[in-house]
Amino acid sequence: MKYLHTMIRVSDLDATMKFFEVLGLKEIRRRVDEKGRYTLVFMAVPGDEDAPVELTHNWDPEPYTGGRNFGHLAYAVDNIYDSCNAMIAHGVTINRPPRDGRMAFIRTPDGISIELIQAGTALPLAEPWTSMPNVGSW
Repeated sequence: MKYLHTMIRVSDLDATMKFFEVLGLKEIRRRVDEKGRYTLVFMAVPGDEDAPVELTHNWDPEPYTGGRNFGHLAYAVDNIYDSCNAMIAHGVTINRPPRDGRMAFIRTPDGISIELIQAGTALPLAEPWTSMPNVGSW
């Protein structure tokens, strides 16, 4: 058995791709199905293409609710503080700040939770993160 990918349905393919690009993922393949009326875009961290996320965009609009019911995707990052600052610079809300120097949560444009985890040991506690409150749900 081999892990293949994680699939999430997205309502705005471009916005979701931009979101994952800020995280450092790149498009590795795409499939457009005219008959089925959907597009699949696989994105992965360069060098870790064996663990992609599949963005499924159905062309006929439908609401996707309960993103938290999915659980979350998790990515290790080299510097949790720099990663959160990059997300903020791109207009992303940090729902659960890295108060512990180790873990943060953000959400995709469709409300899917993304966990960012500090690679290795936690970073030293630092402001503004240690006193930043949670925002919304994560």
